[in-house]
Amino acid sequence: MKYVIMFTSTPELDAAVPEDRAQEVYGRIWEWFQTNSAHIADGGAELQPVSTATTVKYGPDGPVVADGPFSEAKEVVGGFSVLDVPHLDAAIELVKTWPSMQFPGVAIEIRPMVTDYSQFEQ
Repeated sequence: MKYVIMFTSTPELDAAVPEDRAQEVYGRIWEWFQTNSAHIADGGAELQPVSTATTVKYGPDGPVVADGPFSEAKEVVGGFSVLDVPHLDAAIELVKTWPSMQFPGVAIEIRPMVTDYSQFEQ
């Protein structure tokens, strides 16, 4: 089963982590991807900071382009990857080992991917 994992954090809390500590954990993140490569279907990507985001949403007169994310959440998605594991419990166990999970405000959202579109056929 394939799952998208989205790495979320709170920018203000991220900024409070000392640079040397952040670099040390970033190295462990690289190692995490190497160690778990058999379960990673797509390496995904780290995203640029939320300050670079552009959102297109529907307004009263049609699509509207806005700077920044549309979400009103304090957490932001900083990256994503795709796991290919037998079931949700396996995805959870893998995600529990994410190196930066120890930092305040860090979380990983796990969502199963739609892989069979026949259910949407009419």
